[in-house]
Amino acid sequence: MSDQADKLRRIVERLTNTEEPKKSEQKKEAARVITVTSGKGGVGKTNITVNLAIVLSKMGYKVAILDVDFGFANVDVMLGISTKYTLLELIRGERTIFEVLTDGPNNIQFLSGGSGVEELIQLDRRQIGKFISSISLLDKLYDVILIDTGAGLSKNVMSFILAADEVLLVTTPEPTAITDAYAMIKMISKKDKHKVVKVVVNKAESYKEANDILDKLFMVSDRFLSFKLQKTGYILEDDCIPKAVKQQKPFCLSYPKSHASHQITELAMNLFQNNDSINKSNVYGKGMRGFFNRLLSNYGLQH
Repeated sequence: MSDQADKLRRIVERLTNTEEPKKSEQKKEAARVITVTSGKGGVGKTNITVNLAIVLSKMGYKVAILDVDFGFANVDVMLGISTKYTLLELIRGERTIFEVLTDGPNNIQFLSGGSGVEELIQLDRRQIGKFISSISLLDKLYDVILIDTGAGLSKNVMSFILAADEVLLVTTPEPTAITDAYAMIKMISKKDKHKVVKVVVNKAESYKEANDILDKLFMVSDRFLSFKLQKTGYILEDDCIPKAVKQQKPFCLSYPKSHASHQITELAMNLFQNNDSINKSNVYGKGMRGFFNRLLSNYGLQH
């Protein structure tokens, strides 16, 4: 187990006993949970998730990524870091939350989902309660948890979207990506009219192209679905991005002065600018405990 995991364990032990925690270690009750998703694959969703996590960490937030893109989980590949354990070992009770977390660059951590959800929905009430207690420790450790889902409208993906406090929907100028993004918005609006959905356009050739797409999605969602989106940002085409992917390093670290790095920073600031940082996290949900309770209820399970 890493030194960082040992440190996290000590912080949680201090927070959960009667001893008054140090000011630097005082934590709110719940992390802000943001699901990052897309209507189709190949839009750069995971790349945005990883770089966003690092930028938020640079801004002073404690950040973790939960990679639940089952079958195509590649946060570890993008970071060039091998994972020893997954969510599956935590669900089975074989490893603790500290053991399944993997250290990433710039003080972020990540957790690979593996085939965890399929196993999770097979648990009995007592096992579910034990798992919820374990996963809830993340609320004490982190300010922000980014959940990288699979692409498309499958039951698993939609369950993660509907369970999250808010959704960051990634699309590109490609017509099929825009169509699939709208299909996802339509499904979300049918299930939860109050869901916070924030849209980011990736791989745009210009600011005008990105803004036109945001305007179009905003207009059709408002007019035909009575569902208001939030325009959150864009990432323009940048040669540094594929180079960083080949290097298995986040572009915001490999090319910190690139346009893409400036734009991912703007995106991070847009996510938080209207929310007084994490201090208004109660406006959202109830962190990872609330997230997994809602996720399980989507499968007809509760503990």
